[in-house]
Amino acid sequence: MTLGFFAPEPRYMTTGQLSDVQEMVRRFHAAGLEVILDVVYNHTCEGNQMGPTLSFRGIDNASYYRLAESPRYYIDDTGTGNMLNMDHPFVMRMVMDSLRHWATAMRVDGFRFDLATSLGRTMRGFDRNHPFLQALRQDPVAGAAEADRPEPWDGRGPGGYQLGAFPAPFLEWNDKFRDQVRRYWRGDPDMTRKLAMRISGSALKFDHDGRAATSSVNFLTAHDGFTLMDLVSYREKRNEANGEGNRDGHSHNNSDDLGIEGPTQDAAINAARARRRRNMMATLMLAQGTPMILAGDELGNSQRGNNNAYCQDNETGWVDWDHADAEFLEFCRRIVAFRRRHPILRQKRFLHSRSRVIDGQVDLFWRRADGEVMSEPDWNNLGQKLIAAEMRVASGTPDYLARAHREDALFAIFNVGGPDLVMLPELPLDRCWVLHVDTARPGLVPHRASRAVQVAADSVVVLALEPQPIVPRP
Repeated sequence: MTLGFFAPEPRYMTTGQLSDVQEMVRRFHAAGLEVILDVVYNHTCEGNQMGPTLSFRGIDNASYYRLAESPRYYIDDTGTGNMLNMDHPFVMRMVMDSLRHWATAMRVDGFRFDLATSLGRTMRGFDRNHPFLQALRQDPVAGAAEADRPEPWDGRGPGGYQLGAFPAPFLEWNDKFRDQVRRYWRGDPDMTRKLAMRISGSALKFDHDGRAATSSVNFLTAHDGFTLMDLVSYREKRNEANGEGNRDGHSHNNSDDLGIEGPTQDAAINAARARRRRNMMATLMLAQGTPMILAGDELGNSQRGNNNAYCQDNETGWVDWDHADAEFLEFCRRIVAFRRRHPILRQKRFLHSRSRVIDGQVDLFWRRADGEVMSEPDWNNLGQKLIAAEMRVASGTPDYLARAHREDALFAIFNVGGPDLVMLPELPLDRCWVLHVDTARPGLVPHRASRAVQVAADSVVVLALEPQPIVPRP
């Protein structure tokens, strides 16, 4: 809460005591879940010069806030009226004390920083070595390794977009993954190269300064914007109920209604929407990086086209548990379990199509439907609709870890075009390709594939290279 950075939202407390929040965190931990707290330190609820005096403005306005040349006015890089002055040592200490409070008294495991670029901005612009970021990285309590996740942009500040610019070990929300995966499955032209970059962990953005391949937080949807169901059901936002004349919320959603705006009884459209959701969820789970799923997406939750439902504490903004899409929920369980079973999808090292010392194999091939490696003309082909990734344990992985993974390769096919016959890579005599995932057949039972696999239109297919069963001689 931006009125008091040490206070939890009262609705989280059944009895009004802090012990309610502590018990909630303990129960999450007992279930094997970490708790990442969304925190907003870029502004307060006092707003601009027209806002009320509630806290810091009445204590020391010139120290706590960034002021314009005329000290009557506030610098507003976030679109919320004011900005905390993170250059001031006592403001930074207050924020660090707040983080330590949540990490110690509440036992949360890490933080997601709202509009985090503003937290690293000086009067000269964004500084990846800002004292606050340095203090957070070295803090043994608040800066838990790989638990802190900045949103690498702000509303309107100079140099406000800084995807990939934060230092290790931060994990950053990757909006390029969100937008380009949406556009690929919508069928936009010239998206094949962009999809390949996102599948390989957005290495051009994140592979520097010793950052891990988990640095990219990949997501399709978040608390701001459409839910996954609405993403395939609406072309335009429907925010009239928010009371701002439908002016609030993003208008650039890269969404599609697949033929009819909103809910429909048309079986063909509903089937196409279901497959599009499976395709995007599979893409999320097959990409290098750290996947993030919006709560309720696995259930088919809808906000009826509202893409800015923060103000809707009612059926619009709540997760509808009673009308879960059982088939999609089961698919989500299966694709998440597939990711967990295959360490190739959860690597710390980036895949750069380099040969491995352990066996000379290249860790990443991009292939066409005929099995040939993608060439530069293929990448530049605006009509390229199918791409396949042959992935292995990354080059440079220590031998003992590569052997411990005990898996050879995965072959993932992403097809936004028509049906196609895809040739599988050659394999040793003691190995076979096993088909595990086909979004056109969500109930698929894994089975051995032949030399080629039939890929349906608008689908994702995934195979694993596994030991060939030994057939005893008669």
